[in-house]
Amino acid sequence: MDNYITKIQKNSIIPLAFYEQYDVKKGLRDVNGKGVLAGLTNISAIHSFDEAGDPMPGILEYRAINIKAISEHLKAENRFGFEEITYLLLFGELPTASELAEFNLKLVDKRHLPPEFVRDIILKATSNDVMNSMSRSILSLATFDEKVNEMTLENVLDQSLSLIANFPLLAIYAYQAYNHIEKDESLYIHYPDKNLTTAENILRLLRPDKQFTDTEAKVLDLALILHMEHGGGNNSTFTTHVVTSSGTDTYASVVASLSSLKGSKHGGANIKVAKMLDDIWKNVPDHTDEDAIFDYLCKILNKDAFDKKGLIYGMGHAIYSLSDPRAEVLKSYVKELAEEKGLHDAYQFYKKIERLAPQAIAQERNIYKGVSANVDFYSGFVYQMLGLPEELYTPLFAIARIVGWSAHRMEEMLNMNKIIRPAYESVLTTKAYTKIEDREL
Repeated sequence: MDNYITKIQKNSIIPLAFYEQYDVKKGLRDVNGKGVLAGLTNISAIHSFDEAGDPMPGILEYRAINIKAISEHLKAENRFGFEEITYLLLFGELPTASELAEFNLKLVDKRHLPPEFVRDIILKATSNDVMNSMSRSILSLATFDEKVNEMTLENVLDQSLSLIANFPLLAIYAYQAYNHIEKDESLYIHYPDKNLTTAENILRLLRPDKQFTDTEAKVLDLALILHMEHGGGNNSTFTTHVVTSSGTDTYASVVASLSSLKGSKHGGANIKVAKMLDDIWKNVPDHTDEDAIFDYLCKILNKDAFDKKGLIYGMGHAIYSLSDPRAEVLKSYVKELAEEKGLHDAYQFYKKIERLAPQAIAQERNIYKGVSANVDFYSGFVYQMLGLPEELYTPLFAIARIVGWSAHRMEEMLNMNKIIRPAYESVLTTKAYTKIEDREL
């Protein structure tokens, strides 16, 4: 294998100078990290600079409505919001009470798997990678759909609603199967309760006793809402646009996006944050000693601590400059859950890291914009407090983000009629074919 790897490296690495010569935007980003304009969307908006071009606190809007306003109204009215915001993102407007009730019934009606599906598909060939198990299940569901390749808007919406409704089952049943077969734990396959929301059902399906508090469910509900959608340019949603433009079916499109999300550079950051904070907690005995915490953060940046990669996870974002609005919204709910769980000290520790990490980064790195906590910083803490296994962290992201994928898939179908095909410039130099007996090792 070493010989093969050497050949691949020799013949596949392209000199950086060529990218500069041809003005290639690596990662479809400019030199400042800003994404090149590849499309338009009417689903969400992200604002991080004012009209003068100066950095400002981040704003995220779903269908032109600020997520802070959404969270504030849900909290004031003490309501769950996953289903309502799913409606908003898919259809472009907030539902009336009767429309929401009808939509909830539609999701409830679709929240079931084919007979024997759990036994024949999910309980077979289990894996600790729940995302891979979900992909297999989604492609298997396609075989039960007689209209799998029908590309009408009505059919794609119907397929999308079925997947949105069943993603919690696919994820949690896959984890339960792995936990039973691979870890020799008891098997719990609970059915969803038709009278519960998506967030409540997730906790019901996961826990052996099916029990949860209202605060737990409301915090999970908000975390799902904050992960539903983040523009058309994030890797998994852009994958939705690319794959949809080819004319493929909904199941294949969703699996492609799911495969993107499972990548460590996209959907796995909250796991790294949780592990990093655990590491700091263990290695800094006095959790109130800010100097010691700061020094340890500098060690992480200098590759002397934690995973030796020189990164403080949960800090900074490709788009936001001064603040990530999702982190700001989630933080207020995190405090409430921490108090209920008796984890006040842990919450204060997170707040210290949130404040000190940007200072350490500014000291140890040359940065062109401000650094602040992103949504991954607190979501991992939320999942820890809820007792969720790490194997479900990224699948929970998927349970939320499939809503955005579905909205973008339909937007792509309605507005674009060409397959996405960007240009690639060859840097090869033509050479003659060499007969096999004349080739040198």
